[in-house]
Amino acid sequence: MTLKKSNSKSPDTEYKIDSKTIFNGQIIDVKVDLVVLPNGNQATREIVAHSPAVVIVPVDSQGNLIMVSQFRYAVDMQMLEFPAGGLDKGETPEECAQRELREETGYGSANLLSIGGFWSAPGFLTEYLHAFLALDLYKSKLEPDDDELITTCEFPLGTVKSMIARGEIQDSKTIAALYLAMTNYDFSSV
Repeated sequence: MTLKKSNSKSPDTEYKIDSKTIFNGQIIDVKVDLVVLPNGNQATREIVAHSPAVVIVPVDSQGNLIMVSQFRYAVDMQMLEFPAGGLDKGETPEECAQRELREETGYGSANLLSIGGFWSAPGFLTEYLHAFLALDLYKSKLEPDDDELITTCEFPLGTVKSMIARGEIQDSKTIAALYLAMTNYDFSSV
């Protein structure tokens, strides 16, 4: 079964009849939309608008996955994740992936492969994540953003899978990107 994006003329979609922006921030905007449901009833939808982003699964020459550890204020905990970040204005997903990889890990990739993408939380968030596999890494450090205090870690694939199963890795973009990487790359070849 192939799912398609609905259009406003489809009988199974909602369509907007009013919209109010209630917050404009540096990285998100929040709006409240009034929509008409397929059955004719009206409903309210609270939407967080966020620019597209990338998540990168870096694999070193020994087959280890390079991850970053950083404190996430919203959930009040240290998180282990793959490098990720939002696209700057005018930046392609590939350019963003290379920039974020360099800022967060100190590596660039001579073989950056697009492995798919996914919506972060489509019930209320507009962020779409482009996923990449980064191979043939080379040293190429960029300074991290001033508000990012990041530690880089390396783990074999089996260890990362076990940490996910034990609940030690709880970042959804990391788990989804690893799944895409595992379906697009033969980790036994390293």
